Amino acid sequence: MPDRRMTPARTLVFAIAAGLAVGNLYWAQPLIEIIADSLGVSASSAAALVTVTQVGYALGIFLLVPLGDVLNRRRLVPLVMALSAAMLLGAALAPAFPVLLAVLGGLGLTTVGAQLLTPLAGELAEPERRGRVVGTVASGALTGILLSRTLSGLVADLLGWRAVYVIAAVATLVLAVVLRVVIPSLEPREPVPYPRLLGSVFTTVARHRAVPPTLVICAAAFAVLSLFWTSLTYLLTAEPFSFSAGQIGALGLAGVAGALAARRAGALHDRGWSVPATGAALGLLALSLVAAWAARSSLVALIVVVVVLDAAIQGVLVMGQTRLFALPGSARSRLNTAIVVGNFLGGAIGSALAGPLWEIGGWTAIMAVSLGITLVGLLAWAMTHRTRLVDTSAPDAPTAPHTGKACASL
Repeated sequence: MPDRRMTPARTLVFAIAAGLAVGNLYWAQPLIEIIADSLGVSASSAAALVTVTQVGYALGIFLLVPLGDVLNRRRLVPLVMALSAAMLLGAALAPAFPVLLAVLGGLGLTTVGAQLLTPLAGELAEPERRGRVVGTVASGALTGILLSRTLSGLVADLLGWRAVYVIAAVATLVLAVVLRVVIPSLEPREPVPYPRLLGSVFTTVARHRAVPPTLVICAAAFAVLSLFWTSLTYLLTAEPFSFSAGQIGALGLAGVAGALAARRAGALHDRGWSVPATGAALGLLALSLVAAWAARSSLVALIVVVVVLDAAIQGVLVMGQTRLFALPGSARSRLNTAIVVGNFLGGAIGSALAGPLWEIGGWTAIMAVSLGITLVGLLAWAMTHRTRLVDTSAPDAPTAPHTGKACASL
C-alpha cells in the first residue's frame, strides 16, 4: 500500500508546484512596456495581456477545478500542468500580439494546478496536521505571486522577455512529471455529470453554514491585498521615492517575508483557535493599514508594514481555506472553487478601485477604503463569532479544542 500521507517532502513539492502555477499568471505584469515595444503595440494595448490571463484563470477555476472532486488527481494535475507548459512555450514563440493575447488567455485557463493541489493536500493530511499542511501549500502559492514579478523583471533584463516564458515552460513541465510520481493513487470517485458538477458548487456553498461568511472574510482580505499592492506602485513612483519598475519589484521580496512568516498560520487552526486567530489577523491588518498611512514617506517603515500586512492577510486566507477543507464530504475542490472565485472577485474590485481612488485622494483615500473593506471582514467575523457557527456533522471537527483536530467552525 503506497504512503498517502502528506509527508514533508510531498508537502514541499506541492508548495513549489502551487507557487509556480500561480506565478505563471503574473510573468507579464512587469513586462508590459517591453512586450509592447517588441510587438509594436501601445503599452495600454499590452496591458490587456494581464486582463485576458486573469479572465482565463477565473474561467479555469470555475470550469476545471471542480473536476478534482470526481477525476483522478494523479492524472488531472500533471495534465493541466503540461497544458500550461505548452501555453508558456506558445507565449515565448508568439510572432504577433494577437497570438500572444490568445495564448495567455489559454495559459490562464490551464494554470489551475495550485487550486487542485491545495484541496488535495487538505484531503491527504491527517486531521491534526491539516492546517499546517494547507498553510504551507497556500504560502507557496502566495510566494509564487510575489516572487514572479521580481524574477520576471530580472530574467527579462538579462535574456529578454521571451526567455521568461521558456524557463517557466521548462520548470512547469518538469514539475508535471514530478507530480505524476508524487501524487499517490487514490480510490476512484463516483462519476457526476459535468453540468451537475458545476451547479453543485453553489449547492455545496449553501449546504454549510460556515462557508458564506468565510467567503466574505477571505474576499475582503484579498481585495485589500490587491488594492494595496496596485496602489503601492503609484506611491513609490511619485515623490519622494521616484522608484523605477525594478526597484518596485524588489519590494515584493518584503511581501515574501510576510507570506513566509504566516506559513504556519494553519497550526492555530489545528489547535482549535481558528475563530479568535482570524479575528486577531483582521485586527492586525487594520492596524497595518493605519501604519501604512502614517509611513507614507518612509521607505523603512513601509517595508515593515508590507511584511506585517502580508502576514496578516495570509493568515486570514490560510485559516479560511483550512476551515473549508475540514468540512464533511468529498467536495473540497468545489469549496476551493468557491473561495478562489470569491477571492478573485475581491481582488478584481481592489484593482479596479486603485486608479480612481488615487486620483481622488491619493494614498489617504486608498488606505481609508482599504480600512473600510477590512472592517466589512471584521463585521462578518464578529457576527459569526457571536453565533459560534459550527458544522457539527463534520467528521474532523473536534469535541474540544485540546483534541488538536481541524475545527469546522468559522
